[in-house]
Amino acid sequence: MDALCRTESRPRRPAAASPLPWARFSAWLDCVCVVTFDLELGQAMELVYPYDFRLTEKEKTSICYLSFPDSYSGGLGDTQFSFRLRQSGGQRTTHYEDDGEYNREAPLTLQRESAHYFGYVYFRQVKDSSMKRGYFQKSLVLVSRLPYVNLFQSLLQLIAPEYFDKLEPCLEAVCNEIDQWPPPVPGQTLNLPVMGVVIQVRIPSRVDKPGSSPVKQFNQENLLPAPLVLPSIHELDLFRCFQPVLIHIQMLWELMLLGEPIVVMAPSPTVSSEMVLALTSCLAPLRYCCDYRPYFTIHDSEFKEYTTRTQAPPNIVVGVTNPFFIKTLQHWPHILRVGELKMSGDLPKQVKVKKLAKLKTLDTKPGIYTSYKTSLHKDKTLIKRLLKGIQRKRPSEVQSALLRRHLLELTQSFIIPLEHYIASLMPLQRAITPWKNPPQIRPFCQEDFMKTLEHAGPQLTCVLKGDWLGLYRRFFKSPNFDGWYRQRHREMTQKLEALHLEAICEANIVAWMKDKSEVEIVDLVLKLREKLVRARCQHLPVKEETLQRVSLYIETIIGSLPEDLQAVLHHH
Repeated sequence: MDALCRTESRPRRPAAASPLPWARFSAWLDCVCVVTFDLELGQAMELVYPYDFRLTEKEKTSICYLSFPDSYSGGLGDTQFSFRLRQSGGQRTTHYEDDGEYNREAPLTLQRESAHYFGYVYFRQVKDSSMKRGYFQKSLVLVSRLPYVNLFQSLLQLIAPEYFDKLEPCLEAVCNEIDQWPPPVPGQTLNLPVMGVVIQVRIPSRVDKPGSSPVKQFNQENLLPAPLVLPSIHELDLFRCFQPVLIHIQMLWELMLLGEPIVVMAPSPTVSSEMVLALTSCLAPLRYCCDYRPYFTIHDSEFKEYTTRTQAPPNIVVGVTNPFFIKTLQHWPHILRVGELKMSGDLPKQVKVKKLAKLKTLDTKPGIYTSYKTSLHKDKTLIKRLLKGIQRKRPSEVQSALLRRHLLELTQSFIIPLEHYIASLMPLQRAITPWKNPPQIRPFCQEDFMKTLEHAGPQLTCVLKGDWLGLYRRFFKSPNFDGWYRQRHREMTQKLEALHLEAICEANIVAWMKDKSEVEIVDLVLKLREKLVRARCQHLPVKEETLQRVSLYIETIIGSLPEDLQAVLHHH
């Protein structure tokens, strides 16, 4: 390890690493920040690396505040947590050139963010008599657009202690190593060397079967020392996160499904950020389309926006630690107050559902403060299985897998009827003819969908009883329905375009041209060219040979026209 952190003059840029400086680094991270405590300024940005990465002043200020615990914590030592930050200052150019391929192949829940940054923090607070305040307080922060919480927190465990010991040259060496990593490609297992350790991860893909076991270990025999295998780049220990609320998992799932505004009040940024990330993950494979802030402080630029009482709270899950929020956010409809998470041999004390009026400003006991009534009945068998697991001392990861499987099946039971109905809105393939525009997708009619539930509703795959119809009606008003519908509609439109191109390829173009005027033929050439451009730009699900045949068709058609028109079209 020491060899990597020596200050000897090492080349800043590896010569043939990539066509652009920091391109490979940017595939994983935007930048690394170091935040320290300054007696006069408070939290201050000490370093941003690479040096040429531009954060706006607003972003720097937010990162500084979000990188330290918000309320005074007497706890010494190291803590890790995460935050999510709205990007300010418009679209940013990045060294990483990606035409959207990663987002097309990654699961919806793991897509690269376009308007937010994730911050992964390693904060150290230790007594130090050489400092004026008597404490050493510093945070190392990895800033990325990827929601790989496990990977980046594991990376911090390796590099942060070494960095606090050896400082900047060490950080530079680590960043140069990350700049040698292969890019994250969905479906691939990657070996990522850093500080004498090889981290082995598999990047999930959209074609993975939901709930399948994560990482398979590859190339073990060639790696010495043996790699640090991360079973998942993003999955949290759900059982540990949800410990105090296991008997209310049904209610929390419903609140998340409906995109309800929720405040998580926790004793530390670690508990706050883990609980918020666990909540947003419990709808998988459905994407949670609302905003969320795993950790939020009173200094945040959106503080006024969230605490105003002149309008309804936004659709967001926000994690806070400062007791001041109990007062400023008590008008929010759902408040989850949790204590420190402790793993013990028994089922931890379960919080109670309480009326919002019981929310005390000074001493708020753990609980779910809400007047929400669940649509579905509790799943008692899940709780029994988890209790049995506790009694048998079943490992936490096995309990988490049980919990994740339960939530996955619940989400699938809810979403499958919607998937079946929306698939029925697609025009029949025989209605797609080569020389007419493809037919339209029929509109989504909520009442028609509701009629399908009697014969093909969630009751076919889920044992839970309750008011499923009421849950669907509420879901239709949520941003999660809007996000799901837009995504599906876009995919279906692209599928129609692809089927239309295939129909054109199978048609007899020469026979069609026989009785057509030059104007009609030129119009067809222009339309086909437009289709070809769109197919390539939007990466439509079309085989390359189909696109090549369309190109040949265009050449054939142009070749049948008079020379002056040919010249115009070739020039065009």
